[in-house]
Amino acid sequence: MTTRAGFVALIGEPNAGKSTLLNRMVGAKVSIVTHKVQTTRARIRGVAMEGEAQIVFVDTPGLFRPRRRLDRAMVAAAWSGAADADVVVLLIEAHRGLTEGVQAILDGLKDRADGRRIALAINKIDRVEAPVLLKLTEEMNAAFPFEETFMISAEKGYGVEDLRAWLAGALPEGPWLYPEDQIADLPMRMIAAEITREKLTLRLHQELPYQLTVETEAWEERKDGSARIDQIIYVARDGHKGIVLGKKGETIKAVSTAARAELEAFLDHRVHLFLQVKVRPGWLEEAERYSEMGLDFKDGA
Repeated sequence: MTTRAGFVALIGEPNAGKSTLLNRMVGAKVSIVTHKVQTTRARIRGVAMEGEAQIVFVDTPGLFRPRRRLDRAMVAAAWSGAADADVVVLLIEAHRGLTEGVQAILDGLKDRADGRRIALAINKIDRVEAPVLLKLTEEMNAAFPFEETFMISAEKGYGVEDLRAWLAGALPEGPWLYPEDQIADLPMRMIAAEITREKLTLRLHQELPYQLTVETEAWEERKDGSARIDQIIYVARDGHKGIVLGKKGETIKAVSTAARAELEAFLDHRVHLFLQVKVRPGWLEEAERYSEMGLDFKDGA
């Protein structure tokens, strides 16, 4: 039996559908998915089995023009994820086409290709007509020599099996890197924090863009099989604390209920979730916060 294993980096602009594709490939929710751009901060690895191949996905933060330290650290993490991978998949949105941002990523790929296998996945194909797709395919392949082009809908699952089968064959021969039943190498504490942050992002929409982070402070497995999870939500300003708490604590209550339900489904046992909101004006400049998010503080300098 010949086994294969390796790393696949999913790169693209924010909101291109990388997290949705990762979750579809792995068959479980390991990366948060919201309609807000730049929600994926850490390089989350999801593990998928395809025949005798183990595909380890690196879901990178979206590539965009960075303005702040956190932005710069996220972009550095994305390119680092691509550099560490055996195969790179550039994901673009069919209805947006070859944007300025995509062109900037192509320029970056030309500098970093290093003989690596690079494929194109055109996502959200259900949003455009066939002639538009064909024209975009020609345009993208003229701009960069992709090894393969796939037309997919990460949300609906179209074309995903073909992409996964190709990736399995493109990986180097070698032993598996993780146990067969493991779906992510992210610590559970971080996954739990990401789940709560997703619920906050969905609940607050535009009110509190990126000025918050969630950390799992304590995790206690109880004798009755349940778990007590204590988390801190750090916000940058006093005014933000009121927004997170909501009128009579309604917002934080709804977030806690939604996060607890998802954690219970993920862990398959009862969860007691306790959320605290703390104001830390300088958290965006604290190295410790970046470590908790799986980012390198120095990359944001």
